[in-house]
Amino acid sequence: GRAAILKVHSRKIPLSDDVDLQKIAAGTIGFSGADLKNLVNEAALSATRFNKDQVDNTDFDNARDRVLMGPPREEILSVKEREMTAYHEAGHALLAWLLPEIDPVHKVTVIPRGRALGVTQLLPDEERYNMGEKQLHSQLAFMLGGRAAEGIVFGEHTAGAADDIKRATQITRKMVGQWGMSDVIGPVAFRHSDENPFLGKDMKSQGECSEETAHVIDQEMQRFMNAAEERAEKILTENREKLDLLAKALVEQEAIDSNDIKRLIGVSVREQASLDSLKQSGKDSESDPQPE
Repeated sequence: GRAAILKVHSRKIPLSDDVDLQKIAAGTIGFSGADLKNLVNEAALSATRFNKDQVDNTDFDNARDRVLMGPPREEILSVKEREMTAYHEAGHALLAWLLPEIDPVHKVTVIPRGRALGVTQLLPDEERYNMGEKQLHSQLAFMLGGRAAEGIVFGEHTAGAADDIKRATQITRKMVGQWGMSDVIGPVAFRHSDENPFLGKDMKSQGECSEETAHVIDQEMQRFMNAAEERAEKILTENREKLDLLAKALVEQEAIDSNDIKRLIGVSVREQASLDSLKQSGKDSESDPQPE
């Protein structure tokens, strides 16, 4: 498993006593072998940067952030950019917190990393090889949550949502044109290229369907996207106070993790459901008749 791979790559690196490779492996669900090798290398580099003799847990945390979110950039955002980025990321984070189908939030930052001005990083808590319609629709709402927050708070949208829109469009295209998740189109799979954002026009240019069908496909994609954005806007509007609290914390602290979010707005819907389930199972076991 992942722990064994981490052990192989860290065998020549001096590790602090606080490093638990099993625990680190549990927090790297979805990492490939190459990702795990990179994680160990980045942890070693982190220790070197801070003149440490051993690699400790903090170094592995820093390394995971670099692998997941990209290296931090030196750019300094203006006060306005920082606030807009904070609300954008708070929108993503709050939707992840309130939609049980979304993976747990690991960290949210308004420190520019990789190609992004800010990042909301999720960390799966279980291996996943398939996704259902409900989860995919929630994914779309989560992806458009940053753009929705911008519209609610500032009355306009920024170019910062470009990658979110691109990724949401790619998922929508597959839902409609490959996975049979549109009741209007039905269980039909169409080929497509990545050049055309509209699946219908792409299909028509390849001669796979009529102009009328192409139009219906594009309408369905637009319907999925609009419904996701409306859902995001509704949830964020109903929870505006929580949105403001998260954004304020990001402006002041630059980065917050799941523990910070829990202190600010309470446990996530996902965690609450898990707690309720445990409580119910405890009640059920108490009510079971005891053997004589």
